[in-house]
Amino acid sequence: MVGNFNNLYLKTFSKLLEVVVSFILIKNALLKGRFVMIKIEVWSDVNCPFCYIGKRHLENALKKFLKNKLVKIEVEWKSFELDPNTNPPKGADNTERLALKYGKDRAWAEQMNQNMTKMARSAGLDFHLDKVIPANSFNAHRLIHLAKLHGLQNQMKEKLLSFKFIEGKDISAPNVLREAAVSIGLDHQEVQTVLESDQFAQDVRHDEEQAGALGIRGVPFFIFNKEHSISGAQPEEVFLAMLEDLSDFQVAKNLE
Repeated sequence: MVGNFNNLYLKTFSKLLEVVVSFILIKNALLKGRFVMIKIEVWSDVNCPFCYIGKRHLENALKKFLKNKLVKIEVEWKSFELDPNTNPPKGADNTERLALKYGKDRAWAEQMNQNMTKMARSAGLDFHLDKVIPANSFNAHRLIHLAKLHGLQNQMKEKLLSFKFIEGKDISAPNVLREAAVSIGLDHQEVQTVLESDQFAQDVRHDEEQAGALGIRGVPFFIFNKEHSISGAQPEEVFLAMLEDLSDFQVAKNLE
């Protein structure tokens, strides 16, 4: 009994010490003008394979950037529908739809999918584009806004993209959306209430209106601190260079 108490005490003390040390480091950084805050707003669509690749490139860059740095990063996912009016029939062939969209033959579409799969693999993603189910993404975006209220926006975005491009699930189907939401910790009843209403519809439309006002015509599109932008699924080196430049600029400005 005493031993268990001592172990619990040591764990609690250790956690408290970590918090205190972190506070001191951040305080000192602030005093020295070296604490950096970066907000990244990302417009993307769950139906967009480039958006998943761009997401992973950004995350890989952030991992490298955050090593030995006192930085607060906030990433906010914004809604964007590549084809808001799409309502594919059940059993629609994604490869055939791709060929039809660009006026090409099936062989061309299959080659495009192979190229995309190779690009995804280089980012650590195992795409199965032959399994992709064409779907409308509006309700998926609404659930991403619900997840935002609970601090789970990134997890929801990741789960839906994985369902779409890796697991081949229909991200417009209510049962699939419920599965995704509940798997990341959202309440089943709250999710059901959202799906049976138009809750968060205005949030989705607001994001899309913002995109239009900013001249965003394609995704993914990344805006850093409301001043600098990156368009497309650029290599992680491009994101890393942007983060380093923003960090150096903020530190220099703080020290003026």
